[in-house]
Amino acid sequence: MPAYWFGDVEGGSCTPFSGNVQEIAERVSALRISLEDYEPLDWELAVTCGICQNRREYLAKLREACFFAAERDIREQYAGKDTELLHMVRTLDEMDTVINLLSERVVEWYQIRQPAFSRKYQRTPSNLMVRKIREKNRGAIGNVAGQVESLSAARTDLAREVSSRANRVLPNTSALIGGLVAARLMAEAGGLLPLSRLPASTIQVLGAKTALFAHIRTHTPSPKHGVIFQHRRVHNAPRAVRGRVSRVLAGKLAIAARLDHYRGVLVPEFLERAKAKIDAAGTEGKT
Repeated sequence: MPAYWFGDVEGGSCTPFSGNVQEIAERVSALRISLEDYEPLDWELAVTCGICQNRREYLAKLREACFFAAERDIREQYAGKDTELLHMVRTLDEMDTVINLLSERVVEWYQIRQPAFSRKYQRTPSNLMVRKIREKNRGAIGNVAGQVESLSAARTDLAREVSSRANRVLPNTSALIGGLVAARLMAEAGGLLPLSRLPASTIQVLGAKTALFAHIRTHTPSPKHGVIFQHRRVHNAPRAVRGRVSRVLAGKLAIAARLDHYRGVLVPEFLERAKAKIDAAGTEGKT
């Protein structure tokens, strides 16, 4: 018996579905019809059911139900505990880009005024160079350098907040690799739910998109790690065992992401075993 949003049709008769907009929207979302049983919908069936009197009224009611369902889905999506964290991580990445670009621009600008500056401070970190420029100049370049410093301070505060929020949203993942790296990993996946569905092999190379496509196109060596390289267990590991550490860590992160999504609480027993496995992977083969 074919089921439509306005009722159930069997033979030449139709049993109308009576309900408000919310109930109709829930019925629309719940309807599942296989290709074998699918029959093209004719709006005149709705007239037969007594739901409407003409095509315009039929489309108006269907539009109202679809809009209600869409608004409900959007509210549920933005109510997720990981939604704000996603935006925070993306804001952090954009702030990094802006700070780097402005710092480079300020330094190049000042080098035009003081050609000897680049030789004297060529090994100085960019943030210290910007500070020196601000302290020595009171004009426009000094103001811009001051704004870069203010933006850097705001970036530091945001990074601290991202790490703190990740500890609550991703307790097990954060316990393994730190809040900031865990948040970046989740952002690369597109959210906590998508991350919890990924296999370990994908988690291992999340964030290495450029290297992965280069491997596919030009047959360069495949990437062994992506975002997880930022964690000390990976980047401090000897090169010979770095790939193994990445694989073991990614496997434990896949489990941790599932625990974070379905349980949402810290699981000390899992973390203890996982950290032991990861540490063992980094020491195997050492003499």
